[in-house]
Amino acid sequence: MSFVQNFPFFSIILAMFSGIVSSVLKGKKARVLSICAIAATMVLSAAVLAYCAATGESYVYWMGHFPAPWGNEIRAGVLEGLTALLFSAIMLLSVIGGVKYTQTDVEPSKQNLFYILIDLMLSSLLALVYTNDLFTAYVFVEINTIAGCGLIMITQTGRSLTAAIRYMVMSSLGSGLFLIGLSLLYDVTGQLLMSPAQEAVGEIVESGQYEIPLLVIVAVVSVGLAIKSGLFPFHYWIPDTYGYATPTASAILSGLVSKGYIFLLIKFYYRVLSPESVVRSHIGNVLFLFGVAGMMLGSLRAIMQTDTRKMIAYSSVAQIGYIYMGIGLGTPEGMIAAVFHIFSHGATKALLFLSARGLYRVSGDRTDFLALRGSGYRNRLAGVGFLVGSLSMVGFPMLSGFISKLLFATSAMASPGKMLTTLIALAVSTVLNAVYFLRLLTGLYRPARSGAYDAGAGPDGAAGERVNAPGFRVAVLCLIAFNLILGLFSQPIVRAITEGLAMFS
Repeated sequence: MSFVQNFPFFSIILAMFSGIVSSVLKGKKARVLSICAIAATMVLSAAVLAYCAATGESYVYWMGHFPAPWGNEIRAGVLEGLTALLFSAIMLLSVIGGVKYTQTDVEPSKQNLFYILIDLMLSSLLALVYTNDLFTAYVFVEINTIAGCGLIMITQTGRSLTAAIRYMVMSSLGSGLFLIGLSLLYDVTGQLLMSPAQEAVGEIVESGQYEIPLLVIVAVVSVGLAIKSGLFPFHYWIPDTYGYATPTASAILSGLVSKGYIFLLIKFYYRVLSPESVVRSHIGNVLFLFGVAGMMLGSLRAIMQTDTRKMIAYSSVAQIGYIYMGIGLGTPEGMIAAVFHIFSHGATKALLFLSARGLYRVSGDRTDFLALRGSGYRNRLAGVGFLVGSLSMVGFPMLSGFISKLLFATSAMASPGKMLTTLIALAVSTVLNAVYFLRLLTGLYRPARSGAYDAGAGPDGAAGERVNAPGFRVAVLCLIAFNLILGLFSQPIVRAITEGLAMFS
């Protein structure tokens, strides 16, 4: 065994161990340790990606070297390595970019707790990406839920506590359905490792037995993970959750956490069932319909908002709809588009939440449209970051969002029965995206009205640019570059996704 093959396990344990050590450290040291751990996992993930790309094969790592069905397994391939790398990179930039705001939003005595939760979140996301064991996936789903709830409520404001309760209730409902699905699967197949479970499911399908139980399993697992990822109509926890957390927490929760659950669902479809079985179950049609509905209604609700935090949050509802629409197409092309949009939206949403906070800071910490007028001049870097993120969401050429929509449009051609609906949904959603994002963008670069926040100074009486910490500048610039790279050099990423999905099968 090559030493590189140990890196997925090292990544998960490193993040978990960093959280344990941070529990006895003060805030600043916990922050440094967390940033170092995230950077290390990014390097390890890059090595895994390079190894799998060079060998052209995936591999299974036996925990404790005990084979199935007794041992726990980690599976790594091109798609797992790429996803872990991009998740780690986005988390690193989210943490670095929000350091200054974390210091002001979180009590000093709880700063180390914040970074413990970040470490646990990273560990759980990596485990969801790499694990080949369904029960292990459930354990880390729960760790992810607890860490997410803590990140929401750590600011200890009334709205954040309410949002955390709502998040916990909905997440518990999704986790419960996921656990019921796993219990039924184990009852039918006697397996919880993905590969043996897939073999058992294949035999059951050939024998014609347990058709209804298998349909129930697909349905409850899909609905459970759809609830946790915020698919319409299970999205009502999203606006407060994303809107009232710290910028770092909002970027991670919106850009990564919901995507981790979707990635797990894709693994379940490919590694436990099969794409053909999912198509035969017609669950894809249901996801397609709810995805299209989420694209429309999420955008409409975003248009109705006057608070930019909720506008950005409702935008996430629409973007989650895009991903599920791609999965619901039931074709390899649709799945490729969905996975690419996971990466595109993760980077773009982190950029939007960080940039928005920079704009709030030079607008008296107000978040309404009126107060933000002219803030693009008061904080030029945040204004440019928000501009790039917004144009990417709309689908402006050269940015990652344009490639996502292009992939969805071309993938619709491979699904004639859903082609017209997909193209119309893309067109209407793009127009709606333009309405609410461009409305805000025009306000950012218009003179402030009389009586609005003084456009000449930042909140501390300094010029707007001076309020940007070095970490914020690095994070925003890197996320802008990431968007441009995904938009201008998307083909290597698309090829890696295609190769990775082929390895899944």
